[in-house]
Amino acid sequence: MYPDIQGTKHALARFAASRPAFVCVVSHTATSEIPGLTVAGANPELVKRTSPADAEFLHYGRCRCIPGVPATPDGKPTPAIITRAVLALAEIPLLVVEAGTEIKPLIPAVSFGLKPGGNITTEDAIDINDVHSAVDYGRALGSQLAKASDLVVIGESIPGGTTTALAVLTALGVNAKFKVSSSMPENPHSLKNKVVVEALARAKARRGMKPLEAVALVGDPMMPSVAGIAAGAIRSGAKVMLAGGTQMAAVLALLKGLSLPLKNISIGTTKYVAADRSSDLAGLVRAVAPGVPVLSCDLHFEKSKKPGLRAFAEGFVKEGVGAGGVSIAAMIKSKGKINGKMLLAAIEKEYASSIERRSSRT
Repeated sequence: MYPDIQGTKHALARFAASRPAFVCVVSHTATSEIPGLTVAGANPELVKRTSPADAEFLHYGRCRCIPGVPATPDGKPTPAIITRAVLALAEIPLLVVEAGTEIKPLIPAVSFGLKPGGNITTEDAIDINDVHSAVDYGRALGSQLAKASDLVVIGESIPGGTTTALAVLTALGVNAKFKVSSSMPENPHSLKNKVVVEALARAKARRGMKPLEAVALVGDPMMPSVAGIAAGAIRSGAKVMLAGGTQMAAVLALLKGLSLPLKNISIGTTKYVAADRSSDLAGLVRAVAPGVPVLSCDLHFEKSKKPGLRAFAEGFVKEGVGAGGVSIAAMIKSKGKINGKMLLAAIEKEYASSIERRSSRT
């Protein structure tokens, strides 16, 4: 029924849904400003605006805090283009949660009132009280979302998030070295590992610490926010799909630490992350929570007429802003009537409108 979703029949049956909703959590960590860690933004100053710009693009099809759309230094566009096109095609509702951005998005959004995350090599990531607040606010929001949705899909936009995920997983005793993904074809593992070693030494991190403590020391504001929303939704009877790449393994570790039953949680991503040889999402999930299924979708970008979309299949960007999870939810909601090729056509149309036509006017 779902030829463009990779996953077991059992998992697909478990996560069948007719009323999915999408929540995008946007955050910032000063760790992302370390040169060489991310290409999510054309320069270091724009990295701070990537997350709010993604949120604005989802709502308006254009950005208000930057000109154009978020892009890599050589112009490869944000995966928000994918997410926006898929949400429209499948008529999936959107809610943005602002959880510690440097620049506030100019859109209707729920704010958790958090500060941006610190540079984990020089300071703690988040005050522990703010970590608990993020979880509490998330739980309250998630429980409300569960009343209107049978599948809450939660994505994120936070540059540098794979590095903070590596730090948290390592602090919790998970062997995540060389396993987190990157928005670049050449995954800067050596730099990420160096940052994490410095961060853990600074924080005097020790094995056996509690997950929320690890997040406060070396994580980022997105993690407890997403974990809280997921926990609230699950406790109130909805299923949850964590829409993203290897950052979501760190969120799973938090949920496990909150003693939450994980049978109704899955991870949804693109095949570009799932098949990435420079990372290992499935291995990380097995190490943290072996029963949680990882679903991935094929959007056929290698066949796209648009160079910016073909780049996803060539190892650039790969995932983000919930793109993979939203695409899977669209196929599931439609019971297979929407497939990867239909999504590609819708995404190419969005690309033409937001990238090509806008470029031709400037």
